[in-house]
Amino acid sequence: MAKPTTHAPQICTAVSICAIIGIIAGLVNSNPLLIIMCLLPAAIYEAYRTEGKSTKAASYLLLAVVIIELLLVFFDIDFNLASYLGTSEKSIGGYLVPLGNIKIVGPTLMGILAVILFVRTRGIYTRWLAVTIFITALAIVYAVDPAAFQDLMKYVAEEGLNTI
Repeated sequence: MAKPTTHAPQICTAVSICAIIGIIAGLVNSNPLLIIMCLLPAAIYEAYRTEGKSTKAASYLLLAVVIIELLLVFFDIDFNLASYLGTSEKSIGGYLVPLGNIKIVGPTLMGILAVILFVRTRGIYTRWLAVTIFITALAIVYAVDPAAFQDLMKYVAEEGLNTI
């Protein structure tokens, strides 16, 4: 059964404003933790709003990744997945995810899950939340490592050109 939409526009507006405030404060202070904490309400509401089997799984996975990323940044855990797994990229949900510092892989995975949610859902509010999450995930990557953000954008551009 569809979730009620009575207060959905106000809630989506509030969590989007919270994410924007987190992005601005996090980028100004070079603090990705602020961005992640301000993303958490959107991820929680996205998990609540999703209905379908695959979108519910994707939204709960997204929420788990946000929480794990929060812990990784809070405890300043550095771990290179590429060297551990012996590969520079991994296919997740049909999307190639570049591997490296785990603090960059987390928001990259968030972005991919947001795209999956946007594509697979029919609800306007879950799509709205997916866009908010996607943009915030990009900001997290930039706040963690601006050079990795540039590399990720180059990677996305190359992958996009290869699919055309």
